[in-house]
Amino acid sequence: MKLLKPSWVNHNGLAKPIFSVDLHPDGTKFATGGQGEDSGKVVIWNMAPVLREEDENNENIPKLLCQMDNHLACVNCVRWSNNGLYLASGGDDKLVMVWKRAALIGPSTVFGSSSKLANVEQWRCVTILRNHTGDVMDVAWSPHDVWLASCSVDNTIVIWNARKFPEIVMTLKGHTGLVKGLTWDPVGKYIASQADDHSLKVWRTMDWQLETNITKPFNECGGTTHVLRLSWSPDGQYLVSAHAMNNSGPTAQIIERDGWKTNMDFVGHRKAVTVVKFNPKLFKKKQKNGSTPKPSSPYCCCAVGSKDRSLSVWLTSLKRPLVVIHDLFDKSIMDITWTLNGLGLMVCSMDGTVAFLDFSQDELGDSLNEEEKNSIHQNIYGKSLAITMESQLSSTIIENPEMLKYQQERQSNQNPNGTQGSDHENQTPKLTNVLNGESLEDIRKNLLKKQVETRTADGRRRITPLCIAQLDTGDFSPALFNSVPILPGTSTPLNSIGLKSNLLLTSASKIEPMKALDSRFTERSKATPGVTSVPIITGITPLDRVKDSSSVKDPKGKDETSSDSEDKMMMMKSLTVAKRKGENEGGEVVEKRKKGRPRKDAKLMMPISQPAPQTPVLVKEEPPRLVTPAVVLKLLTPSIQKSFSTQVGTDPITYLEVENEVSVVSGARLSQLKWSREGRDWDMLLPSRIITASGSRLACDVVAVACEDRTLSVFTSCGRRLIPSIMLPAPMSALHCSGHFVMALTASATLSVWDVQKRRVLVKNESLNPILSGTDATVSQSLLTHQGVAVVSLSNGKTYCFSSSLETWNLIADKQDSLVQCADFRNCVSSQDVLGSMGPLALTQGRNLSMGRLASRLSAAPHHLQQGMTLAFLENQLSSTLILLSAGEYRHWLVIYARFLVNEGYEQRLRELCQDLLGPVHKSSSSSWEPTVLGLRKRDLLAEVLPVIGQNLRFQRLFTEYQDQLELLRLK
Repeated sequence: MKLLKPSWVNHNGLAKPIFSVDLHPDGTKFATGGQGEDSGKVVIWNMAPVLREEDENNENIPKLLCQMDNHLACVNCVRWSNNGLYLASGGDDKLVMVWKRAALIGPSTVFGSSSKLANVEQWRCVTILRNHTGDVMDVAWSPHDVWLASCSVDNTIVIWNARKFPEIVMTLKGHTGLVKGLTWDPVGKYIASQADDHSLKVWRTMDWQLETNITKPFNECGGTTHVLRLSWSPDGQYLVSAHAMNNSGPTAQIIERDGWKTNMDFVGHRKAVTVVKFNPKLFKKKQKNGSTPKPSSPYCCCAVGSKDRSLSVWLTSLKRPLVVIHDLFDKSIMDITWTLNGLGLMVCSMDGTVAFLDFSQDELGDSLNEEEKNSIHQNIYGKSLAITMESQLSSTIIENPEMLKYQQERQSNQNPNGTQGSDHENQTPKLTNVLNGESLEDIRKNLLKKQVETRTADGRRRITPLCIAQLDTGDFSPALFNSVPILPGTSTPLNSIGLKSNLLLTSASKIEPMKALDSRFTERSKATPGVTSVPIITGITPLDRVKDSSSVKDPKGKDETSSDSEDKMMMMKSLTVAKRKGENEGGEVVEKRKKGRPRKDAKLMMPISQPAPQTPVLVKEEPPRLVTPAVVLKLLTPSIQKSFSTQVGTDPITYLEVENEVSVVSGARLSQLKWSREGRDWDMLLPSRIITASGSRLACDVVAVACEDRTLSVFTSCGRRLIPSIMLPAPMSALHCSGHFVMALTASATLSVWDVQKRRVLVKNESLNPILSGTDATVSQSLLTHQGVAVVSLSNGKTYCFSSSLETWNLIADKQDSLVQCADFRNCVSSQDVLGSMGPLALTQGRNLSMGRLASRLSAAPHHLQQGMTLAFLENQLSSTLILLSAGEYRHWLVIYARFLVNEGYEQRLRELCQDLLGPVHKSSSSSWEPTVLGLRKRDLLAEVLPVIGQNLRFQRLFTEYQDQLELLRLK
């Protein structure tokens, strides 16, 4: 073992503490985080001078690669993503910053440095994650970088969607003290957290519920440590905590994955343990040269750091530590990191120095390869595969060699303990109104904590509004409530594919919509006193019905809600209300509303009221049945603001800025639209005030602008006008862009979608009357997919999309559908599919579908009934992906559907599915079979389905039949 202490690794001298260190996965660099001169500091260092003395003495080899001083306060943690592309840092400024390497323009001097220190690499902050209300103490990437977790002294853990920042998947609450440490298990099934409340909690990632709460080893703990960095062993069998006590002595508690037992610990440190870190490799005893290999059980290596300034390294195969280094630093050890090959160890201290330990294979042992490591994971965690329970299949003769291969794969991956079913049962959440383990009340509170703050050129703060849609559906996807700014009047942020939806399928809710809405307004006004914010348009909805407005009870928001309710009540009392009377009432609302609230513009409502002269005649003919179109089909329009801005892209970051009435020329009020991205910008003057603007989120193909004079203008990302202004039949209510598609939803409840690249219409002034008539529902959300499919969600929980090929409205989601509540397809979801598929259907229904977790509680439901409901649900999912033109989701649900048919023995359906995918073996002019579906080759899909069929011996004849035909077609 070699021990090195590179003195050149420091933050502005040795006086500044280094709180965190992390080695890059490729081993070429490492990052440190801590205190700078007057801010937090993140530094990326070259690893070569640490490993080789000749590189350290070579002046041409840089030691410091990049220094980032963006954090306003001390940095407590830095962590590289598993793929090495990103670096996450969390600090006392309550922020988590995610960094990515940028193209090197040229050497840049570190800002504020006295010497001419140059950055060799350039790293830019690609996203800032704002949600915590206190110092961020630890961050951790999940396996495969699906999630990023952060914990804080605000007693919470936030799970971020690492594939779509800054979306929050879940906020885990339960700790009553400062949360100071996080760790994921090696396969991402659990996340563990440790806090100052003398507890360690393990959470399931399947439903984000608490798996276990461990307190016994921490009851005797006195005092606190700056960090509590716990660690999970690479085989998943052990979780080791920091700062535990045993017989009044400080220990690192070992918690066994099997039953969460706490019978062992690492002892010997004189003061509290601050950090524990497992080696990423599993080891086996090194064989001597010439000796025959003997079977030996694999073991782990773990490093433990303490406030007593000492470091100990342990092997789980030994009773005593492998090495103990006393007085390694002058102050407490703060963080430990291993190299990916398992032979290097780096430690940092509060005294502002780091140390590197270099081990040999003779000291640690031979490391296991990835195949051996995966085999251990499968033995511990199991694998979700179709399991045939019929005893007579055990004696069935396997006739096909391919069938034998799939049977052997299934048997080798099957959980030997047979606990898969009970494991799922234990993980079933309570049958309550929850979303991924978080109640609607928690969601409502979390929404109020998020705000995006920007500063204008003159230094003033601007708070960008967030979408807060109605909660009367009881179903929300966390994908919708992220920190991306929204366009005034559009009511939802622009997400990665231009989708705007808030529907998730869970149990039915009876929340009064207006009461929930107004209570959120009141809480938000209390949360940000004295802040002038951009008006919030809360949903693209028709005027609310009597039962909604009657439920308003908000004494603090009386000025806003009372006049609004009176206005709605007056409009509903008489169907023959006069046009002028409606305008006067609208004017009163504007007078009573506070500054910053959306107002109803009487002028914008005038074109919608044109059918009014026909109303009295129709009312006389059929007064009991008639619902006046002027009242029902009227959607809110955005209020006109002097100026506003919005972010329409994140990579690269793109902004749209609007300023109305910049000048008056010949009586015309000119408005300016400005587009900016990475230092490039353009602006455009328009002869009318701009109501709303939108842009494609990815690559920003097009920019669309709706004006007060009912014109719609479309430009390229370079500012070139694509088509002449489109005259709309009514004022704009919602405007969406996705790719080269533009969607307009007008105040008269008509929908239009254009392909501006090909200059053709996909949907032309289609009325929403078929989905709105006969119900008290209102439009709550609208969205546009990458393929140009328009989707509209209603307040009653139903979501429709309009098919331009069928020219029909199709129901794709319904929160009250019993099929969703009772469908149980957990056994059909493999470990690769557990995260689901990204796409419009997932965002509409919620990415983490219940997968029968509610159904498992319905023990009274007969199996055949639940089986039929699951079948119907899966077929609905497949048909919905087809109508949404979502290829990725179609493939995802097709494989799950095939697994279900195989598990439940639906041979006829399975044969029909295979025949449709295979098509005719011989060419025929009369055949109407299409070789592709949504751009996917059907026979390639059949090749994916056949291994699923091969896992059940019952269908080996069917498997052989289609396997042979598919091979025959390939040879042709």
